Amino acid sequence: MSLLHRISVFGATALALCSALPCAQAQNSSNQLAQRPPMGWNSWNHFRNKVDDAVIRAQAEAMVSSGMRDAGYVYINIDDTWEAGRDANGNIQTNSKFPDMKALADFVHSKGLKLGIYSSPGSQTCAKFEGSLGHEEQDAKTYAAWGIDYLKYDLCGLKEQMKAASNPEEAHKIMIDSYKKMDVALRNTGRPIIYGLCQYGQDAVWRWGTEVGGNLWRTTGDISDKYAKMAEIGFSQAGLARFAGPGHWNDPDMLEVGNGGMTTDEYRTHMSLWAILAAPLLAGNDLSSMTPETLALLTNKEVIAVDQDAAGKQGDRVSTEGPIEVWSRHLADGSQAVGIFNRHHSALTTTVDFGTLGFTGPVKARDLWKGEELKNVKSSFQATVPAHGVVFLKVSQ
Repeated sequence: MSLLHRISVFGATALALCSALPCAQAQNSSNQLAQRPPMGWNSWNHFRNKVDDAVIRAQAEAMVSSGMRDAGYVYINIDDTWEAGRDANGNIQTNSKFPDMKALADFVHSKGLKLGIYSSPGSQTCAKFEGSLGHEEQDAKTYAAWGIDYLKYDLCGLKEQMKAASNPEEAHKIMIDSYKKMDVALRNTGRPIIYGLCQYGQDAVWRWGTEVGGNLWRTTGDISDKYAKMAEIGFSQAGLARFAGPGHWNDPDMLEVGNGGMTTDEYRTHMSLWAILAAPLLAGNDLSSMTPETLALLTNKEVIAVDQDAAGKQGDRVSTEGPIEVWSRHLADGSQAVGIFNRHHSALTTTVDFGTLGFTGPVKARDLWKGEELKNVKSSFQATVPAHGVVFLKVSQ
């Protein structure tokens, strides 16, 4: 079966499913969470399986003392490897790295922050720890009792069941049913818990993510701290804007800013593109030891304001010329965030015609990374863009 045919079939399956599910409720984001893209931190990119109670407490402290909380970052999310087995009643247990999850949640909450956790709809997680298969209601109740505010639900562990399905349609239904089951379980707790679907963009998840209760859904495979992978992921989001909005966001994966694998210009591209995409901003570095430069990248108020814009309209690619790409996002005040990206390995000069963005005559333009107004900007604008870099503007008539 061709990929195009499979997507068509999966779309029809999702529509059929919608008739049997409270889709209007899901489409309207009735849990009222994530009205703007979630901002916070996740443990995986830097700490991986080395995460523990002490790490989480240190990150929470650093998020407050650094000013990141005041900049809008509020979620402290524990990724995989916190899980032990289950007790005699089937209740999920934490391992020795997390001796008291409720006490940890209380500590995080005392800092004005929120705590996230991780699981899988399969019997095991990606790292082969205990998953939620067959225990969705129990696990959701446990998370609520602990004081959890965010769940990242990773498809990894369900892939065996999906591979055993007799056809792609059956595999798709297994996935849909599993994600919906946890959505219902979370809602039944009565606690507001953001629901993040981590399933790598399979089966055009952006078409049906809201139907299974997702507040956000991964649209890609895992990011890494390399420009090539970040750019591959970020620029591949073209065409997905219409599927995102308040309460339901496309998620191109977490931030790598500050982990050391990219240049400052490349990290500016990372932040700028994620802001235009209305992407969740989940830092993945060690907040307790970051440099002033990393902090400045993560907390640029004007860049964050684009990401968190009240209109909730994801941006999209406007034009390309070889390695030069121009992206634009319409903002609530009538202006546009315009990113002029250079994917080449050396600096390039290009000219942008603001008329192609709907502007007429001279415009007002502000460089968001430099924090300064540009003078005498006509209907076209010439920019020299650094290698793998960006010129990020806010443009208004």
